[in-house]
Amino acid sequence: MRYLFPESTHVYQIGLEKSGDREVWDYAKHHKFIIVTKDSDYNELLTLMGFPPKIIWIRRGNCSTTDIEAILRTHAAHIQTLISDSTLGILTLY
Repeated sequence: MRYLFPESTHVYQIGLEKSGDREVWDYAKHHKFIIVTKDSDYNELLTLMGFPPKIIWIRRGNCSTTDIEAILRTHAAHIQTLISDSTLGILTLY
């Protein structure tokens, strides 16, 4: 995924793996990240607080990291649209 989204990182890489949703939200907002998540809590935060940060919400049940990577690859063009369009705040992927 690095070649598609070279600026991406994981919460583990920045020491936020045990942080609450709001702390991750604030970090993403401050550092201009998009949050990729399966957690509906981020959709609720987006509804309450607006964006940024933007959200990619993966609405798939139990699945592997490989499955998630395939979803993101398949929707790379949609993700680029989310990145570039200032009127969009969320992309829901199934």
